[in-house]
Amino acid sequence: MKTRNWIGLFVLVTLALGGAIFMFPAWLHGFSARDEPSALEALIARRMRRHALPRGARETRNPVTLTDQVLLEARDHFADHCALCHSNDGRGQTSIGRSLYPKAPDMISSATQGLADGEIFYIIKNGVRLTGMPAWGEDTPEDDLESWKLVHFIRHLPQIAPDDLQEMKELNPKGRREFEEEEEARKFLEGEEPPSEKAIHKH
Repeated sequence: MKTRNWIGLFVLVTLALGGAIFMFPAWLHGFSARDEPSALEALIARRMRRHALPRGARETRNPVTLTDQVLLEARDHFADHCALCHSNDGRGQTSIGRSLYPKAPDMISSATQGLADGEIFYIIKNGVRLTGMPAWGEDTPEDDLESWKLVHFIRHLPQIAPDDLQEMKELNPKGRREFEEEEEARKFLEGEEPPSEKAIHKH
């Protein structure tokens, strides 16, 4: 057998073995999103993310100058659009973030902070396939600027102040139950009768 054929056979066998090792946990436990990714899956995912980013992304500089106003706008944007999965502090400890597969990353960690600004921007704008990370915004200069501002905020997350986190809570999307509780509290403070009492008075 020619050397080239041996090399081809070796590559095929290696890929088959790698696939079998990768799929083995799924064969044992199924494809539940509740499982933690194996060390091998995490390694492959990190390498795939690195290779999926275009070469020029690492050298792309942030065109937005960092100011207090930019950081404030990005903080509010993050609270309204990103915190549902990533949490206000960026650690991903939310019900949705922990239910994704793979889990929402800890943005404080070196795995995220070690990325270049251009790489973080590319992920925000284009998302990451086969994860819960969608592409955000339209492909317009205005939306690109918003994403670049978010890059500044993500860089700021390791030093975020408790006051910022508290203010961000007011901007987080609210579920139906939270709206109902706030409405009941408002009616109580304004002296309106609860619906049950109104019903009793009518009879």
